[in-house]
Amino acid sequence: MAVQTSTAVEPGALSLAPAERKQRTLWGDVWQRFRRHKLAMVGTFTFILLIALVVIGPMFYTTDPDFADTTYAILEEGKPSPEHLLGTDDIGRDTLARNLYGGRISLAVGIVAMLVAITIGTLVGLLSGFFPSLDSPLMRFTDMMLALPQIPLLLVVSMLFRDTMRKALGVEAGTFALIVIVIGILAWMPTARVVRGAVLSVKEKEFVEAAISTGTRRRKILARHIFPNVLSPIIVSATLGVAAAILTESALSFLGLGFPPDVPTWGRLVVDGQAYLDLNPILSVIPGVLISLTVLSINFMGDGLRDALDPRTRK
Repeated sequence: MAVQTSTAVEPGALSLAPAERKQRTLWGDVWQRFRRHKLAMVGTFTFILLIALVVIGPMFYTTDPDFADTTYAILEEGKPSPEHLLGTDDIGRDTLARNLYGGRISLAVGIVAMLVAITIGTLVGLLSGFFPSLDSPLMRFTDMMLALPQIPLLLVVSMLFRDTMRKALGVEAGTFALIVIVIGILAWMPTARVVRGAVLSVKEKEFVEAAISTGTRRRKILARHIFPNVLSPIIVSATLGVAAAILTESALSFLGLGFPPDVPTWGRLVVDGQAYLDLNPILSVIPGVLISLTVLSINFMGDGLRDALDPRTRK
C-alpha cells in the first residue's frame, strides 16, 4: 500500500515574488556609463584636483605672489628652497604662488568664455533648427564667422578695444571682460551647427508633432520639448569649450595682447619664463604643464560625456 506523504511548508519560507529592481533614471544611466570610461574618470579627478589646487592652495601656501624677494633672487638664482618651493622668477617673486594665482584667472577665463559661447551657439542653433525661415540666414552668418581667421581677428579686436575697456572697468577687470567677450563671440559657431542638427532631428519626433497639433506655443515647445532633448551635445560642447578658451587666452598672452605683465596667468607665465629657459626652465615648464593637464583632462571628460550621453551605447 502506497503511503502518501506531505511536506508542510511554513508560510513565507519560500518567496516567489521577484526581487525588486532599483529604478534607474536617465542621468543615473549616464553616470554609470561615464564611470566605466577610465580616461574620463582620470580626467575628472585631475580637473577637480587642479581646481582645488588653485582655489584652496593659496589658503595654505600664503606667500604673496607679487612680493619681490630680490635678495633671494640674486644670491640663490631663483632655485627652489623651503621658503620658495618652486623657486622665484628673475625679480624674486614666488613661482608657486604666481602659478596658483594665475590658475584662478586662466580657469575663470575658460569657464566664463565657454558660457558666453555656449549661450550664443545654443540660441542660434535652436532658432535655426526650429524655424525654417531663420535657418538659411543664421547658417550663412555662421558660415561667414567660421571663415574668419580667429587668431588675427582676436589680435585686431584686442588692440582696438583694450584701452577703452581698461578705462571703463580698470586694468585687470577690463582685460578680463574683453578677453572673455571676444573669445566667446568667436567660438560659438561649432556649437550652433551641432545644436541645429540635433534640433532638426528632434522636431520630427512624434511628441513634438503632438504638441504642435494641440496648439502649444512654439516658445513652450522649444523650452519643454526641444531644449531638454538637445542638452547632450550642448554639455559636450561646453566641456570642450573650456579647454579651447584656456588655450586661446594662453595664445593671446603669449603674443603680448592678453593680461598685463603684472597679472600672472598661465599663458603670461610661459611668456615671462621663455627668456630664462637655460637658467631656470621651471618658470615656463610649470605653467605649461598645468595648461596641458587642464586641456587633456577636459578633453578626456568630453570624450567620456560624449560616449555616456550617446543613446546608441545604452544596453
